[in-house]
Amino acid sequence: MQSARPGTTARLAVVGAVAAALALTACGPENSDPAAPPAATQPAAQPTATATATAQPTGTAQPSGAAQPTATGKPTSAAPAGKRQVTEAKTAGGLARTTGQDAVSDVPVDPGEMRDTMHLVVANYDRPGQTSGRRILLVAVDNVPEDPAKRREHLWRGLIDYALQHGSTGTPTTAKPYAAGPLGGSLECLQLPEAPTTDVVCGWSDASTAGVALFPKSTPAEAAALFAAMRADVEK
Repeated sequence: MQSARPGTTARLAVVGAVAAALALTACGPENSDPAAPPAATQPAAQPTATATATAQPTGTAQPSGAAQPTATGKPTSAAPAGKRQVTEAKTAGGLARTTGQDAVSDVPVDPGEMRDTMHLVVANYDRPGQTSGRRILLVAVDNVPEDPAKRREHLWRGLIDYALQHGSTGTPTTAKPYAAGPLGGSLECLQLPEAPTTDVVCGWSDASTAGVALFPKSTPAEAAALFAAMRADVEK
């Protein structure tokens, strides 16, 4: 085996030193990607604790005047401002509310759905000098959740059933419109049955209230005028 020449050994040593220097230079920072920002400038991948906390709604987010529902989901405030209410007037259209044993002691007509903000009036009224016989029966509600005209129809059906079980006879006629009075809205009456003097059922409806009344032994025109006068005292 021949040994390496002295000149060859020297050249190999120089080549090795150059290769080692190139390897060290490739690992230096001046050879990194110039487009990549320094590690310290990278945005955090996760939101900070402060950002997470402010993203959640707090207990004071609702306005102080907002209505708070009860456990049953029903509002407990009074009827909305600007809407009329019904009340059991002691005198309505000049007629005195019946008292004593002849006063209404229950709800003879289904008033339909009733909510906490609604008022129900069920009362008998006496004609001047009346001491016996069938009284005028009035049923009224306010702040109805649906179209008040539909509530009037519901009350009408119940009052007609009541009338036919308490002295009225015949088939109800078609309701006809009459003057509603100063409170406006719609006022209509029908007869049981059609005759010069008969039992008359009248009903009103406006933007928020509905009411009906049974007038025994009357005429539609007389009942309509009296009903409008009674309504002015019952609806406020």
